[in-house]
Amino acid sequence: MSSTPTADQLRFDTLLVANRGEIACRVMRTARAMGLKTIAVYSDADADARHVREADEAIHIGPAAARESYLDIAKVIDAARRSGADAIHPGYGFLSENEAFVRACEDAGIVFVGPPAASIKAMGDKSAAKARMMDAGVPLVPGYHGDDQDDALLKREADAIGYPVLLKASAGGGGKGMRVVESGSEFQAALEGCRRESRAAFNDDRMLIEKYLTQPRHVEVQVFCDRHGNGVYLFERDCSVQRRHQKVLEEAPAPGMTATLRRAMGDAAVRAAQEIGYVGAGTVEFLLDATPGASQQQDGAFYFMEMNTRLQVEHPVTEMITGQDLVEWQLRVAMNEPLPLRQDQLSIDGHSFEARLYAEDADQDFLPATGVLDRFALDLVGADLSSAQVRLDSGVATGDTVSMHYDPMLAKLITHGPDRASALASLNRALAALDVQGVITNRGFLQRLTNHPDFQAAHLDTRFIERHEESLFASRGLDQQSLASAALVALHQLSRESESDSPWDRHDGFRVNGPRQIRIALCDPREAAEAEPSSLCVVEGRHAASDQAWQLSIRGPGESRAEVSASLTELPGDAVAITLDGHRRRLQARLLGQGQQRNTIVLSSPEGEVRLCWRRIDAIDHGQHEVESTLTAPMHGTVVALLVAPGAAVSKGDALMVMEAMKMEHTLTAPADGSVEAFRYAAGDTVGQGDVLLDFTAQSADSVHDKEAL
Repeated sequence: MSSTPTADQLRFDTLLVANRGEIACRVMRTARAMGLKTIAVYSDADADARHVREADEAIHIGPAAARESYLDIAKVIDAARRSGADAIHPGYGFLSENEAFVRACEDAGIVFVGPPAASIKAMGDKSAAKARMMDAGVPLVPGYHGDDQDDALLKREADAIGYPVLLKASAGGGGKGMRVVESGSEFQAALEGCRRESRAAFNDDRMLIEKYLTQPRHVEVQVFCDRHGNGVYLFERDCSVQRRHQKVLEEAPAPGMTATLRRAMGDAAVRAAQEIGYVGAGTVEFLLDATPGASQQQDGAFYFMEMNTRLQVEHPVTEMITGQDLVEWQLRVAMNEPLPLRQDQLSIDGHSFEARLYAEDADQDFLPATGVLDRFALDLVGADLSSAQVRLDSGVATGDTVSMHYDPMLAKLITHGPDRASALASLNRALAALDVQGVITNRGFLQRLTNHPDFQAAHLDTRFIERHEESLFASRGLDQQSLASAALVALHQLSRESESDSPWDRHDGFRVNGPRQIRIALCDPREAAEAEPSSLCVVEGRHAASDQAWQLSIRGPGESRAEVSASLTELPGDAVAITLDGHRRRLQARLLGQGQQRNTIVLSSPEGEVRLCWRRIDAIDHGQHEVESTLTAPMHGTVVALLVAPGAAVSKGDALMVMEAMKMEHTLTAPADGSVEAFRYAAGDTVGQGDVLLDFTAQSADSVHDKEAL
């Protein structure tokens, strides 16, 4: 390494944050506390984003596409020059692990808040990094990390390793370009999909292959090094609960760790960092074998996976248990100061959790969601929580737009307690108190995860969600209370909608010389497309003495019946008070969907979130319903591939085309046996949510006639 710069050479007072969203806001918060001037950069899509509003200054750097804005090195450097910034913090993602960007900063005389370019290069290429760790004696999972990327060779290596294997982008991260391959017959298709994602995300389609451990825990160690030869670890985090190889819940410290194992992993992580001349914050990720009966207390029981040469998304849980501000550590190390503390001065205080709030529909295969946040707030007072117990790191606020262009993470909810049980209890209360409206999120799914008995007992591994799929995604909300509440919201909405002043044209159940009556059907949204009449819940509502009072007759699956007296009172915002047989509950209620005939009701309460599809079944236009002749885009995105030829006969469930949104691929399948008449878009075209993608003819519509499906 070249001679160490002096403190005066690296001192700075103006910091440009080359990122957006939550992490940009997070970095600027600490920078302001240290007396630094903050500069934001933004694309067309982020002109009014929160990180732009909170910065001292903001520089426009291009169109919404990340490649033309946040990933454009020349534009970011130019923004730093224009604003007078003498340092750049990259956040995570985008250019945070780009060695060319670090060199561009050095050439421009700008301090890069992060490691040297050589360190990023050493760990950025995962194949080369694993070879280096092997030479250093760090245990590795069996795999192939070679330069030869011939398809046939990769297939032979996978066969030799033994299935299941994990295909992983060599230059990747964040779950992009990564897939589990269960058998040799699936290998080629998985390889092609991984390469497409890797090229799109990193402009690099090289792959590595690893043996896929069936029950590993993902445990990572936070390390910090300075330019004075000091290195420490700030303990570990368990990040085992993941979906699509992306983390959902994290906690620190990792449950079940012994002092011996913690020290062994920490020392190995520091050695790995110092081996490559590392400077700043980094994370060394390991796998622990969580297979029943496997020993986790012996040397060599952990395996090096990769090193992230940047600050991690989940760094707040480490901050909560150590009392340290890791962004402040980053900025001070970047100014050539020594580490604030030695290893023997660091200790663990209590336990911390982080839950990632995504704009996505967990019940629809985690489909990314877009829209306007009508409300985004956390009521700590109502949840009987304090700011010492709960922290909300977000990049959005009420009124902000969630676009298709970037990662769907909206915020991170972090809690702390004296032990794991108390920290988890605070997380459950905080999730219930989080009020997010206007955009579908995974909040309800997070509640189901944190309330799962195995999660509460810390029985963790990276396939936790997959192993508990049946219970985590089981049909919910069809109890009498949920049905009655949802039906009442729908009935109330229908009563307010009248298409004509004439009673003969009204659709609100008006009857001459009799109380208004409306019949609706409800079911779980995931079952709506194929709902049989016997699986529907049918509710008949008859108006009582006042406009708010109803008598509900509920017929559930299996012909169970119940009579319920109900009333609804509107409260400020989307809140409603629902009274069922004298039991009053306060809920957040909102209606999603298109038109009266197909809607989703969302009810949020401290007990969790309930979603139900509903359709009116007594209206004049309820008619016959057949398989739709067109398929529409479920979200804004780009067409990646057309998988069948026009006119081809397909079976129900066959893959028809692939879309990409928010850096992830989504496959659209045939809704029934039939044929694809024509595609309306080609690969590479951008489509909007609801756009008709193709014309589809069902083999026979007779089988779906007379079904009361939603």
